[in-house]
Amino acid sequence: MKARQRLTYVLRPPRPGEMGWIVSRHGALYAEEEGYNEQFEGVVARVVADFLRRHDPAKERCWIAEKDGAPVGSVMLVRKSPRVAKLRLLLVEPSGRGSGIGSALIRECIAFARQAGYGKMTLWTHKNLRAARRLYRHAGFRLVSAKRNPSFGRKLVDEIWELEL
Repeated sequence: MKARQRLTYVLRPPRPGEMGWIVSRHGALYAEEEGYNEQFEGVVARVVADFLRRHDPAKERCWIAEKDGAPVGSVMLVRKSPRVAKLRLLLVEPSGRGSGIGSALIRECIAFARQAGYGKMTLWTHKNLRAARRLYRHAGFRLVSAKRNPSFGRKLVDEIWELEL
């Protein structure tokens, strides 16, 4: 029987160049794993650019999960309104999946949102992203709406999830 190796990681703020890594890895992984086209990478680039342009450190954060000196995951928490935060761009590299990194990134967002005074968190995802949806459900988010929306070269179902803080 093969022993399961424990993955150790740290969560930290992004370093110079890593916002570009977030865009690049989202584009590459979602193309490879989900068949999304380049329009998806454009949406991710806009989210990152908006974060960098309007970042309010008291209300917004970005975290990088790092293992052995390299990024293996990321997530952002941004202000949607004075009382509502939005979880954005959760990503875990294949090498980090199943290790708790995704759950840890979500927990970090929730803890910061509470500390920053938000009353609710929301997020947008797609029905086909089953692993992410399981993480959101486990963290207490609930699905509040779903709508067919062909985009990114696929027939997708957009979902909005919320968590009362």
